[in-house]
Amino acid sequence: MRILLSNDDGYFAPGIAALARALSALGTVTVVAPERDRSGASNSLTLDRPLSIKKAASGFYYVNGTPTDCVHLAVTGFLAELPDVVVSGVNHGANMGDDTIYSGTVAAATEGFLLGIPSLAVSLAAQGIDNYDTAAGIARDLVERYMKHPLNEPVLLNVNVPDLAPHALQGIEVTRLGKRHKAEPVIKTSDPRGAPIYWVGAAGSAQDAGEGTDFFAVANRKVSITPLQVDLTRFSQMERVSSWLAA
Repeated sequence: MRILLSNDDGYFAPGIAALARALSALGTVTVVAPERDRSGASNSLTLDRPLSIKKAASGFYYVNGTPTDCVHLAVTGFLAELPDVVVSGVNHGANMGDDTIYSGTVAAATEGFLLGIPSLAVSLAAQGIDNYDTAAGIARDLVERYMKHPLNEPVLLNVNVPDLAPHALQGIEVTRLGKRHKAEPVIKTSDPRGAPIYWVGAAGSAQDAGEGTDFFAVANRKVSITPLQVDLTRFSQMERVSSWLAA
């Protein structure tokens, strides 16, 4: 099995090293990840300059671009053979609810999915303990299960793992995305010359976090697995918008 790994925390991040160790037993692992932290990069592609791929002492490849760039370059030209699966992570921090819109971790997996490859985004709901090996073990189990029992349809899974030792997990639950409250306001400060600068505020707390959501599962020490789709069409409004245009 050929496994492509990427992330948004950078090729040097402990989460991707944990993934590489865990998945190496299942096949050939290739890491193509950003050269620096690109958290929040979402699905952006770099189109205004050329990109380069370099090899680190660890054997990991790194790109001077976004997580999406990394997977796109790897799949469409850099790798001699297409990967059988793309795994992104392990992200330091959860990617639940609205986070999936902004997440570079989810974006790297989404790019694999768009290119026709089964893909997983794996995030650790970090609490300062940083049980990356727990999340990497979950990823290994899911990839192994997919090898034995393919779903026979395109698959993009968003996986969030509580920051616990494996024995403390309370199971795995298939969930829907929850929703956060409105983000916190920007933080205004000034640079050394006194000019105003702004930091993007923190994400809002969970608003829709009831039973069945990713927030609820992780809060209850369960691994959350949410199947994602890319079609953003709001079908319920198509007839209404058609009537509005005809008025």
